[in-house]
Amino acid sequence: MFKIALLPGDGIGVEVANSAVQVIKTVAELFKVDIKFKEALIGGSSYDMHGTPLTDETIQTCYDSDAVFLGAVGGYKWESLPHSLKPEAALLKLRKSLGLYTNIRPAKIYEALIDSSTLKREVLENVDFVVLRELTGGIYFGEPRGLNNDAGFNTMVYSREEVVRIAEMAFKIARERKYKVTSVDKANVLEVSQFWRNVLHEVHNEFKDVELVDMYVDNAAMQIVRNPKQFDVVLTSNLFGDILSDIAGMITGSLGMLPSASLGNKYAMYEPVHGSAPDIAGQNKANPLASISSVAMMFTYTFNMKKAGFFIEDAIEKTLQDGYRTVDIMSEGFKLVSTERMTELVIENFKEIYHIKNSVVLI
Repeated sequence: MFKIALLPGDGIGVEVANSAVQVIKTVAELFKVDIKFKEALIGGSSYDMHGTPLTDETIQTCYDSDAVFLGAVGGYKWESLPHSLKPEAALLKLRKSLGLYTNIRPAKIYEALIDSSTLKREVLENVDFVVLRELTGGIYFGEPRGLNNDAGFNTMVYSREEVVRIAEMAFKIARERKYKVTSVDKANVLEVSQFWRNVLHEVHNEFKDVELVDMYVDNAAMQIVRNPKQFDVVLTSNLFGDILSDIAGMITGSLGMLPSASLGNKYAMYEPVHGSAPDIAGQNKANPLASISSVAMMFTYTFNMKKAGFFIEDAIEKTLQDGYRTVDIMSEGFKLVSTERMTELVIENFKEIYHIKNSVVLI
């Protein structure tokens, strides 16, 4: 039996988490596995109920689970709160508590959406890379940090252990892909980036079969939109990864299409990259595909059910090829559908693919 901690969060997080649950239940039924959910509050919804964006009880629920699924956190109503009480602070604390030091964000172009991007087709065809973002170190966690009337300050620091463990992860993932890692830093200006680069090259000595390319972050941002096909595994720090993964998201046509996995030595969390989008919350307009694709990553990385992950991705592709779109990826000539309907269509296609692949005659 697998246990999933379900954290819907705020805004459209509630809606896309519901879509994820429906897909997970469908997979569990067809693949005959037992999956149990335990729901908990996080973000603004937790603050409204408990006065904190992340309670000890929610953290314990995550500790007691095999995987965590998170919808989204944040919204206008909590923007004036102190930093430590903002919904987004819950994410940083949860990642740290669970030891989720590697964030994996795929940047894969669905053929059916290739013309939805602002980039030319010839630039995007066959683009398929992943951004590995270090998630529990760097400037988001460095001390000292502070804010007063005269100055604001943060500290960007990395230890050898932090760089080594994510470097090893990057090279291992590259061995399952195209044997290339592009490490992104700012070593020409920042000492911490020079340290990052030095340690990374030491680790590379154990993975000589994998090509290693160093690239400054400003050039990397340009290259992602200029020639994204050159990338396979992009490895970078917390701050740079936050920015570059969103840039990568836009080449796919919409942040609503991007899934993510956050992995540690023991725990794992899966979430769509998009935010809580309070302006469309509760209107059945949200794109559930990033959440559904995050579920595919869950079955692949945590549950070791790669076939289920492949089938989910195939179902998403077929749904898009059939011309269905949510509002964020809608264009002339396609069929606009709601969050709920898009989820139903993916599930229908998943069932069809499952039966075809398993040679079961559909009635």
